[in-house]
Amino acid sequence: MEYDERLARFRQGHLNPFNKAEDEPRGDKDLLHNEMKPDSFKSEPRFHPTDRVMDLGLAEDHFSRPVGSFIASDIEHLKQAIEDCKRLILELPEHSEKQKDTVVKLIHLRLKLQELKDPDEDEPNMRVLLEHRFYKEKSKSVKQTCDKCSAIIWGLIQTWYTCTGCSYRCHSKCLNTITKPCVRSKVSHQSEYELNICPESGLDSQDYRCAECRAPVSLRGIPNEARQCDYTGQYYCSNCHWNDMAVIPARVIHNWEFESRKVCRSSMRYLSLMMSRPVLKLKEINPLLFNFVEELVEIRKLRQDVLLMKPYFITCKEAMEARLLLQLQERQHFVENDEMYSLQDLIDISSGRLSSSLTEIHTTFAKHIKLDCERCQAKGFVCELCKEGDVLFPFDSHTSVCHDCSAVFHRDCYYDNSTTCPKCARMSERKQPVVPLVSRE
Repeated sequence: MEYDERLARFRQGHLNPFNKAEDEPRGDKDLLHNEMKPDSFKSEPRFHPTDRVMDLGLAEDHFSRPVGSFIASDIEHLKQAIEDCKRLILELPEHSEKQKDTVVKLIHLRLKLQELKDPDEDEPNMRVLLEHRFYKEKSKSVKQTCDKCSAIIWGLIQTWYTCTGCSYRCHSKCLNTITKPCVRSKVSHQSEYELNICPESGLDSQDYRCAECRAPVSLRGIPNEARQCDYTGQYYCSNCHWNDMAVIPARVIHNWEFESRKVCRSSMRYLSLMMSRPVLKLKEINPLLFNFVEELVEIRKLRQDVLLMKPYFITCKEAMEARLLLQLQERQHFVENDEMYSLQDLIDISSGRLSSSLTEIHTTFAKHIKLDCERCQAKGFVCELCKEGDVLFPFDSHTSVCHDCSAVFHRDCYYDNSTTCPKCARMSERKQPVVPLVSRE
């Protein structure tokens, strides 16, 4: 086959760089400096008779065979052809067209060798390991990184899987070697945060090993760099800790600090899955936070008003048809209580995003009850103390609500400790036993 025809065939595939740590010899720059000859920079390289075999870095045309017809010796031939290409690249003039073409062929040979090493025939579409539910990926163009070996996943030639629960990705060849259980199962069984700020116990307590895969680690980076996770306080190796950044819940609750910190991969996934879960009861964890953060007081008042509006909506046909409460479907806990917060709630409160959106929803709800719906208007109250003014609703800012009977009064008219509620007085009179009248004869 002619050179131009083979070159055209090689260029039809996708060209991707390979992992230098696996495919390049150590100290390539020094090797290139030592082995390049002075006369190799001429327009034409100097060839020996034996160099004819590796003219294109190929001892034979490996790409002319049908798929599946390779035998064991083909892998050895490809390895030899790759080594021949490497040597030829070092001998050819730098930046010459022939050197560039040889690099192209070297990449194609590596791709073909990788394909032979990682065949994807008969790979199952779904695997269950350590509570992961792995599904085979069909995307070929997206470049991902294997969470097990930290190498790039080339979807064009390699089979890879993704866990539908925690998005853990790995090569098919790495599936049987994973040691990390699915983080979603931990979220389901243990929906709570570590609320101590970076609870470090020391590398010696881990026996100088990674807290997850138990690989040897050291603060000096020998044999592996020890990286601390700011969420767990433990140390991890570089395969388990990629310097991912995340907001730490403990720092938010105790210091109202939202700066992202470095966390390990498992903590990053756990925090991501827990982000929208309402598991933080601020009133118990840190009640003093409401004294220092005005936005929290504002949000708490708006949430209390929403809970007071909820009985109007669940008994109103128009509100049910309009699905007004679904405006809070992304924060379902807002229509259930006013105490629980998610980490995403606190982040949005800090940025001001939650205050603006919740105020807008609050205005829409109040407009329906007080202006748009006659049924909801009829459920309003008249202040029984002064018997003046407009119809009152429990979520109005100038009203007070009796804790016993939920009657609504003007705030200036009703005081919880000194004013007797007329409705409660009537109800207590009705509960008194009736004394029968004695007839006189």
